[in-house]
Amino acid sequence: MEEMEELDIAEVGTIIEFKDGLQGIVEKVNDNSVIVNLTYMENFEDLGLEEKTVVNHKRYTIVHKKEN
Repeated sequence: MEEMEELDIAEVGTIIEFKDGLQGIVEKVNDNSVIVNLTYMENFEDLGLEEKTVVNHKRYTIVHKKEN
């Protein structure tokens, strides 16, 4: 029987990276996903994206954890 891989779940304030280099700050943590504010990126205005998006926990990596 295979063991489930433990996911490193982001916390509010954490910077994550997903989908070909997009980065954002986690604003809310849900059971299976996080809500991310994309305005953190310097080139946000040029990308023509919505300010926020939802990312599944399996689809991002943590870039910088929030300092306590």
